[in-house]
Amino acid sequence: MITTIVIGLIAILVALLVVSVRVVNQVERGVVFRFGKAQQEIRPPGLTFLIPVVDRMKKVNIQIVTMPVPTQEGITRDNVSVQVDAVAYFRVEEPMRAAIAVQNYLFAIEQVAQTSLRSIIGKSDLDDLLSNREELNKGLALMIDSPALGWGIHIDRVEIKDVHLPEGMKRSIARQAEAERERRARVITADGEFQAAQRLADASAIMNEAPGALQLRLLQTMVEVAAEKTSTLVMPVPVELLRFFERSANSAPVPETTEQPASSSEEEPERQPAVTNSATPELAPSGRSFDRSAAESAMKNGASRTP
Repeated sequence: MITTIVIGLIAILVALLVVSVRVVNQVERGVVFRFGKAQQEIRPPGLTFLIPVVDRMKKVNIQIVTMPVPTQEGITRDNVSVQVDAVAYFRVEEPMRAAIAVQNYLFAIEQVAQTSLRSIIGKSDLDDLLSNREELNKGLALMIDSPALGWGIHIDRVEIKDVHLPEGMKRSIARQAEAERERRARVITADGEFQAAQRLADASAIMNEAPGALQLRLLQTMVEVAAEKTSTLVMPVPVELLRFFERSANSAPVPETTEQPASSSEEEPERQPAVTNSATPELAPSGRSFDRSAAESAMKNGASRTP
């Protein structure tokens, strides 16, 4: 009978000892409540002993928690309806506050993240949501971190993951981007033409100073055309040849404007009568000789008829 009692006591002691021994993992911290009152000492990782029926321990995970923030629909400051989702990274820095100050810190952080995301959507423009997310992420993390500090939780970072736009707004943004690209293309083309014109002007100035450069350029053009193995080669007239003729025409002596043309014009009427006078004496003898022969023949005919 005594042996049975001793064995029973030993079994009870072993059971109590097993119940009073707990294991705290490396990623956890233990908060002990003794008669419902939290103990200031935080139990580190490893074996920890509790008083049976008196102590109760709550484990708090101190790892970084990745919490997706559900998609929130809101209207931006420039009156565009968007749907935005995000993700939050946080961890517990003070296990005592996380176990006492808030009932369920995971649910609390999720709700604060949703309301802060809605608030940041209403304060931002659409362009900021699409292109300036760094500042929005910092502002969102600050809004969530303010109440979380009282719960012993530190917000590492918050990232806006995706922005869902209406189909009409997507088409408008696409047209805007296309117009912007077209403007850039025209500016680049105009800039290229301006630079090409400037280079051509510089080249023409150099060729004007050195005429041989134009001849070399002409020969180079002939080589490039001949490399294509064409059957017909068109040779342009060198500009230097035209300039040579122009210089020759400019260097020819110009007749002096004197009174000689007037004298020559005055002499011409005097020469014309001389020609007529010289012609008349030459024709007169021939006319007279013709008349004499006619008269002599007439006289002979009359003499022959009179007898």
